[in-house]
Amino acid sequence: MIKLIVSDLDETLVGPDGNVSEENIEAIKKATQKGVKFVPNTGRGFESVQPLLETLGLKGKANEFVISYNGGVIVENQNFDVIQANAFSFEQATQIFDITKQHLENSTHIYTLNDVYVFNEVEEDNEYIRSRGVRTIRFEHDNLDTLKDEPIFKIITMNPDFNKRKQIKAEVLDKVNFDVNATFSSDRYTEFNLKGVDKGQASLELGRHLGIKADEIMALGDNNNDVAMLKSVGLPVVVSNASASAKANAKYIAKGNYETGVAEAINKFVLGE
Repeated sequence: MIKLIVSDLDETLVGPDGNVSEENIEAIKKATQKGVKFVPNTGRGFESVQPLLETLGLKGKANEFVISYNGGVIVENQNFDVIQANAFSFEQATQIFDITKQHLENSTHIYTLNDVYVFNEVEEDNEYIRSRGVRTIRFEHDNLDTLKDEPIFKIITMNPDFNKRKQIKAEVLDKVNFDVNATFSSDRYTEFNLKGVDKGQASLELGRHLGIKADEIMALGDNNNDVAMLKSVGLPVVVSNASASAKANAKYIAKGNYETGVAEAINKFVLGE
């Protein structure tokens, strides 16, 4: 029996316009009313997820959670209490930033606990961020010294060219002197976390915190950075617009895309409809 649903947001639950369909909202509400926990498991920060939580009736609720920064942080919805945090050291974050800042065709996002800083803003990226309701701060420094006292959980770069995304992934992995988890998302981002920090490990950690086993967890995803999550749980599901790598690790591929795929999976495996 599924007791916990962990779901990617962008292109899985949330459409290109930043909205969630009524079908998906209704299915999630029915599941939570049944006592099943619904946890966004996203590369975004938890602050940007608050409007969605309000829509789903989960905002500010005790014993309800968000997994942010690709597993970098698990936060309880009530009072933003941090259950788990996995940040880079300042030296590690600096190593990555010193590489990404050289690529002026890319924008670089630096994620602290409460803020997203963007170095070398690109208008195409800004439009996408705005559609997701993410608040960002322009970062105009060529080093991270102003963030030395803040934990940095994730660094990503944006480029719509997949070959350039692969290039910067390879460069970072080759040049840094520590282990990095590097993934792709949203057909535009290359994402860097500490090795061992991913959506899958965070899902299992939250499950342990709640007394829920892996085979009682359903994961919903669509992209490369969801693969670890899909591999970790008992019921991995992807929407129809998922990448080949995500589909290869799914036990069920929904007929619907981000508009109805989440509702389809919840209705089938949780609500029995």
